Amino acid sequence: MTRALGAARYGSVLTFVLAGLMCGTFTVRLPALVHRLQLSESSVGVALLCWGLGALLTMQLMRVVMAKAGSRGVLRVATPLCAASLVLVAVAPSFPAMVAATTLFGMAFGVVDVGMNAQGSTVEQAYGRPLMSGMHAGWCVGAISAGLLGTVAIAAGLSFTSHLVVISVVSFPMSLALGRTYLPDAAAAPAETSSGSRRRMPGIVYLLGAITFGAFMIEGVVADWNGLYLLGTLGAPESVAALGYPVFEAGMLAGRLSGDRFRDRYGARGLIVFSGAATAATFLVVIAATSAPIAVAGMFFVGLAVATISPMALSLAGTATDRPGPAIAQAGAMGYAGLLLGPVVIGFLSSATSLRAAMGVAVAVGVLVAVAGRFLPSVRKAAAGSAPPERSPESADAIGETSERLPVAA
Repeated sequence: MTRALGAARYGSVLTFVLAGLMCGTFTVRLPALVHRLQLSESSVGVALLCWGLGALLTMQLMRVVMAKAGSRGVLRVATPLCAASLVLVAVAPSFPAMVAATTLFGMAFGVVDVGMNAQGSTVEQAYGRPLMSGMHAGWCVGAISAGLLGTVAIAAGLSFTSHLVVISVVSFPMSLALGRTYLPDAAAAPAETSSGSRRRMPGIVYLLGAITFGAFMIEGVVADWNGLYLLGTLGAPESVAALGYPVFEAGMLAGRLSGDRFRDRYGARGLIVFSGAATAATFLVVIAATSAPIAVAGMFFVGLAVATISPMALSLAGTATDRPGPAIAQAGAMGYAGLLLGPVVIGFLSSATSLRAAMGVAVAVGVLVAVAGRFLPSVRKAAAGSAPPERSPESADAIGETSERLPVAA
């Protein structure tokens, strides 16, 4: 393993950490933003929707950009911009200005999300063994760190504006330093270079996008509704209801730290099928629970089960074509659609039935992910010591043990 390859791996992980820290800080301090601008719940919903739509828009546009600039060039620009846009959110003086700022923050983050997953795929292919779940564990570390730092900031009386500015000031130079660690993307075939951004993606990319959609939808349901479920349906005190999401994130972190080893042993296809079925089963326990402690404990196992689905799907999307960036952009955009749509569907169904019944949608989605996983093609393992995808001389030239690759579209 060369020094450049090792640096790229740690740089990718730290980019996930940094992204989780920035987004987590914004989420943790939302109540302070509501208080500062005297916003209603519907206004907050509009701001969050604009953030998500901004991310979704740029992720879809990244199919073209990634084919030309590659993940390294994109991240070197987008990650500092994401940190800078956080300042705009911090100092927004009014609701319209805040909506504009959160939209820009979402757009910048959408670019970073695609770029860091494409860079992760490039590093993973250079290593020749699964690494993506471990990289996504970095996101969990960043989100959990944001929660802990937010608690400290609130206890210290740090304002919303000051807190976000501090995180931005710290994140900006870190993003510049991380830009020096990234690898260039694998060289594309001539036909892909000339028409890759305009060509229709192979069908497998859309199947993987649908699987990512399901995983992100479940994550969105937990993030937005688990607290209200514990509080309103199970009658938990607010202190207990607040534990649901951190416990879920802890399960996600545990799952992603071990996910690459399980994928290497059992294969991505089998693990996606198992994870989808396990997500459905564990979520069924949560919505059937008669007490809050059982439901909170169940949240850990839901996080453990769903944790590896989206990293594996995005990793496989990166091997489905000669250039990982556009394929990951497509699968990622489909995933974020699920993140936006899931909470909305639950809200609509809960008003028509009950929140417990509405959250049964997550059980059905878990089953559908397991079924979709059955349609994934068998992947081939690259023999130890085989050559990695062609890349520029300045990138790593060593490869690790084994790697799963989908058949690359012609």
